[in-house]
Amino acid sequence: MVKRIKLRTLLIGGCITLFFLVLLLKVFWIQVVSGEYWHNLVVNQVERDQVIQPKRGTITDRKGNVLATDAPAYTVVVNPSIIQEYDLENEVVAKLHQLLKTPEDELRGHLSAKDKKGNYLKNREIRNGGWKVDPEVKAQVDTFKEYLKDKYEVIGAVDTVQESKRYYPENKLASHVLGYQRKDGTAGMGLEAYYNKELSGTAGKLLYQRDRKGVPLQGSESVYEPAQNGKNLKLTIDDTIQYYIEDAMQEAIAKYNPKTMTVVAADPQTMDVLGMATYPNFNPNTYGSTPLEYFRNNATQSIYEPGSTFKIVTLAAAVQEKVFNPNESYQSGMIRVGGWDIRDVSRNWGTLTYLQGVKRSSNVGFVHLGLDKLGGERLKKYINNFGFGVKTGIDLPSESTGAITFHTQYKSEVATASYGHGRVQVTPIQQVAAISAIANGGKLMQPHLVKEIMNPDTGEVQTIQPKEVRQVITRESAVQTSSYLEQVVSDQEIGTGRLAYIDGYRVAGKTGTATKVVGKVYDHSKDVVSFIGFAPVNDPKIAVLVVMDEPNKSVGGGTAAAPVFKKIVSQSLQYMGVPKTGTKTNKSGGAVVKTVNLPTVPTLTGQVKKDAQNALLKQGIAYETVGKGSKIVRQYPEAGVKMKPGQRIYLLTEDSANMTIPDFTGVSLRDTLQVLTLMKVGVQVSGEGYVVSQKAQMVNGKRIVSVTLQPAKETVTGVKPEETQDSTNGVAANQTGSATKTEVDTKTESSTTADAGTDAGAPKGGISAVADEKSAAAIKGEDN
Repeated sequence: MVKRIKLRTLLIGGCITLFFLVLLLKVFWIQVVSGEYWHNLVVNQVERDQVIQPKRGTITDRKGNVLATDAPAYTVVVNPSIIQEYDLENEVVAKLHQLLKTPEDELRGHLSAKDKKGNYLKNREIRNGGWKVDPEVKAQVDTFKEYLKDKYEVIGAVDTVQESKRYYPENKLASHVLGYQRKDGTAGMGLEAYYNKELSGTAGKLLYQRDRKGVPLQGSESVYEPAQNGKNLKLTIDDTIQYYIEDAMQEAIAKYNPKTMTVVAADPQTMDVLGMATYPNFNPNTYGSTPLEYFRNNATQSIYEPGSTFKIVTLAAAVQEKVFNPNESYQSGMIRVGGWDIRDVSRNWGTLTYLQGVKRSSNVGFVHLGLDKLGGERLKKYINNFGFGVKTGIDLPSESTGAITFHTQYKSEVATASYGHGRVQVTPIQQVAAISAIANGGKLMQPHLVKEIMNPDTGEVQTIQPKEVRQVITRESAVQTSSYLEQVVSDQEIGTGRLAYIDGYRVAGKTGTATKVVGKVYDHSKDVVSFIGFAPVNDPKIAVLVVMDEPNKSVGGGTAAAPVFKKIVSQSLQYMGVPKTGTKTNKSGGAVVKTVNLPTVPTLTGQVKKDAQNALLKQGIAYETVGKGSKIVRQYPEAGVKMKPGQRIYLLTEDSANMTIPDFTGVSLRDTLQVLTLMKVGVQVSGEGYVVSQKAQMVNGKRIVSVTLQPAKETVTGVKPEETQDSTNGVAANQTGSATKTEVDTKTESSTTADAGTDAGAPKGGISAVADEKSAAAIKGEDN
């Protein structure tokens, strides 16, 4: 018995000892051998690592009007576990299909989703991949959520999570400039893509310890790295000028139904791009429904044979090299080069002076200038110096270089290049940079779209300064060239650009009509028509290029494109506050005194801000909106008074002294004082004349604006205001009689380009496609 008890005791003791040995081994294994694994597991359960998303930078126009921003948006989430438990699948599918337009079979897939163990998921996003809904849809989802709660006493079956998405308040306006943001948050084309790094910012994080309920543990250490929000972009684009551009384009599109249309406007002094538009365009808010070909920005990505708008380069080069004598004569009509005939639009012009050849856009005259007087080497040097054949450096992705590939040893190629055909293919932005160099005194400037980059976290502002590439021609040559191009517009008898004439403003320009290449031959039924120019000639404020690809009527650049230029520039100059000269020009350039009818200030106080702005836009009256209100509470000048030349209307939308101070540069002292008084802001004045600089500061608790004034400048180009365009080289502008021609042929410019020569293939023409084949001798081509 005793022995049995001892054995039982030994057995029990042995088991206990063995148990403790196993326990010790297990503890050793957990603490030592697998210690790091279990430590990390506990840390992962206790510590919470939360990513803090940055806010994407806002894009505004040059006046601060928002063009792209982050707006509240929501992701719809469902709980398949609850939905299946309460048998709500059919009802939830039907409602979400109605609200979200998501296919029913896709919704059923979400609502029946399971994990690896076969259990229904408890959280599932509808439309994964970054798709988010607007607040209006979110409100409808919330109503459905409350319905489920009231009827079935179910909570959490359907819900929404607040996030944000990219929003473009002006819809299609400047869509090719802005680009878009994809559903997954990546940038697609335009400034959104080019400045994606600056706009995106850097994500932050929050690392802390928590209990099982998610509550932070007291005394625990936390790591916080704040997000660095994306930087804001202030563009050179003016949304009002952009509106003028797109409005004029729509009118022309309705009339001519072109395949594509492109317009670029810039400040020729700085190459600030004031507006850029391509048709067809798209709405960045709904980019997913846009055909792929609509995304091409023809202004920077497509190349084409420019035709006679390119003659500005040949003319400027000839003036610079002093081989252009406006009074020298030549026989127009046709010239034979390298076995090919090059023809003018008309064979009946007879003997012309070279100035008349410029006005009529004579191909023969420009062949003499480019081939005989300049020669291939000098012509190509100036073409290169004007920036053709290389990227301009504009801040947009996928810019094309164009193609300048004519051989100087082949006379036929030099001849056709001199009037913009053959182996000369350019982008619209290159054309605008070139005409701006003539307008601003000979400086080729790099075009740019961003004026300022601002860090919203620090307030630091990086200002993008204008960049001069090179001096192409002298200021004197630029002034001379401008005066000749002005007569293309001002001569109402033979000037091909006469439909671009703007009463009260001096306009310089050049028309173009280039036959397109289909395959390897020119198709005379397909044209690219264009007009390029700037104004006012004595102090250029805006340069504009208008290009139409394949209008549905037999029209030239002078008939179809010049009126578009006129509408855009006349509205823009009035909006910019550029005063009219008070004179108009007769058919051949002579000045005639004329009284300018100035508008009466309309009643705007009390109107909705957008309605008041639209009314002023339609009347071509310049305005400045001050404040963030939705209605006009005050205005200056008051209703009923006559506006002064160059004056703008100020629309105040708040009754507050904290409104943003508008830019008064170029504004008279009287107008500045009146507006600041309405804003309840003090003024300190230095100098006399017009505002050239301003600075806001707080003095004794009151906001004060110090303004510096200077007398108005007479000119920029060096031409005195009293000088007329017929003063250069003693050439009289009115060489063409006294009758004013008011009717224009349906196609004042035509193209008679021969098929390509045997020494090379011809390019694919047209602004809508990037050319990849080159033309050797587009011999009989014209356009005016």
